[in-house]
Amino acid sequence: MPTLRLALCQVDPTVGDITGNAGMVRAWARRAADAGAQLALFPELMLTGYPVEDLVFRRSFVAASREALHRLAADLAADGLGDLPVLVGYLDADGPPQVSADAEPGKGARNAAALLHGGAVVATYFKHHLPNYGVFDEDRYFVSGDALTVVRIGGVDVALTICEDLWQAGGPFAVARQAGVGLVLNINGSPYELNKDDIRLPLVRRRAAEAGATIAYVNMVGGQDELVYDGDSMIVDANGTLLARAPQFVEHLLVHDVELPPAKEPVGGNEVADDMRIVRAKVSDILPPSPGDGVAVGGIIEPVADEAEVWQALVLGLRDYVDKNRFPSVVLGLSGGIDSAVSAALAVDALGPDRVVGVSLPSQHSSEHSRVDAEELAKRTGLHFRIEPIQPMVDTFLANMSLSGVTVENLQARVRGVILMALSNQEGHLVLTTGNKSELAVGYSTLYGDSVGGYNPVKDVWKTLIWRLAKWRNADAERRGETPPIPESSIGKPPSAELSPGQLDSDSLPEYDVLDPILIGYVDGDLGREGLVASGHDPAIVDRVLRMVDTAEYKRRQSAPGTKISMKAFGRDRRLPITNRWREDG
Repeated sequence: MPTLRLALCQVDPTVGDITGNAGMVRAWARRAADAGAQLALFPELMLTGYPVEDLVFRRSFVAASREALHRLAADLAADGLGDLPVLVGYLDADGPPQVSADAEPGKGARNAAALLHGGAVVATYFKHHLPNYGVFDEDRYFVSGDALTVVRIGGVDVALTICEDLWQAGGPFAVARQAGVGLVLNINGSPYELNKDDIRLPLVRRRAAEAGATIAYVNMVGGQDELVYDGDSMIVDANGTLLARAPQFVEHLLVHDVELPPAKEPVGGNEVADDMRIVRAKVSDILPPSPGDGVAVGGIIEPVADEAEVWQALVLGLRDYVDKNRFPSVVLGLSGGIDSAVSAALAVDALGPDRVVGVSLPSQHSSEHSRVDAEELAKRTGLHFRIEPIQPMVDTFLANMSLSGVTVENLQARVRGVILMALSNQEGHLVLTTGNKSELAVGYSTLYGDSVGGYNPVKDVWKTLIWRLAKWRNADAERRGETPPIPESSIGKPPSAELSPGQLDSDSLPEYDVLDPILIGYVDGDLGREGLVASGHDPAIVDRVLRMVDTAEYKRRQSAPGTKISMKAFGRDRRLPITNRWREDG
């Protein structure tokens, strides 16, 4: 049986950086060739980054992608890599965008893959299944492909597919079986959410059985706005055996030798199967020779614990947001509480202590232990620390305006926001806001106060998970012989905004171990009141919580972006009208 040495290039492109992304392909193709690869794969829309959103509608952007593709093919050949087949995702179009007045039926922008070889584009494939759920809007942007491309490489018939083609039964993978292919390549921009790695392997196994072929699944890694990609690339044979699997959240070159059945069908001519055309092309029977150093085994990386997985996702999402948007550093308020402590530890892990500024912003209601905890965290992590008391500024407002009650509480939060934004403007930091998903859900925040900021690393993290992450991060530090970053008192004390004497979160909210399951059912699971009550939750608490969630939509609409880790994050995932009189309690 023929053997192909595959190189799955799990890399971190940047949306819009077509030149930089092409350079990344050249660099990693060189690494693949040096490892003896005979076929290299790169992720979905590698040249443009993913998702490109409304950049699709700019014809200049589409033209730049197409031009870069052909230039990349020539550059690879000039680099001495012309004999290495390279599969790369790019943005194409065979007609005007579907939203334009001169749109043509069945034509438009295409989510495409191209096989580069010998200095030329030798085959292309257009994504067939276009996802239109969750964070995906591909029906808005792309036109579906109606053909399966099969290329003969080294005596093996290889089918080309893209991301969602794998997630749907039928279509390209069913046609791949009819085409008699031995290998299906699937290039992905599959965003992370908790435990998605547990879903992917069974999914790839189902498609391998459907196609009767080995599947090489390569996924991108890195952060893009709210999304983070975890890699988790893999190779699964036709019998469902996992042959190789890459780690999550890091760039990685997965090189593995795969035995494949020889091609049988003639190369020429087109066929039709299940309403899809089969377009066949031949690359070369002569491939770059693998080095005579034995068999390449990519290895199998086992998934990590949930807390470790989430922590890595949050670190990577924050790092890429800061670095790709060219912020030199971040600044955040350190209250001594658990949310700001976890956010600060994430920032230090993502950027290093020299790029993180923590600011204690005490008022007359700030407890001594909160001030001490903030300073202790700064000492443990090594971040830059300063103290900016807010009370003189609050008193100035109160001397000129007659304010009382919750208005004074909000004033304190807004003075803190003003100080953080002033430091951002003066020194160039990105402000991190630190409200968790539970607080965002029920509106337990002050607009233009504690909600102020350009990015929220814990936006999609429930409060109960915040505590789990803090305990895991400290335990992980101890296992490695390092100082735990988060003071134990920040973890153990009752949460409080400290905006009035003796204030606790529980004065305004149910306890978080009661609140979070209701929120998870309502927000993530779309359960209504009846479903929540049937699940065992107290009806009065359910009614109270749902009213808070529904009336806080206007706040969430103005919140900073933050890394998505759940099945339904606020923002791209969950889209509800602000003006909305529907209430679950009638």
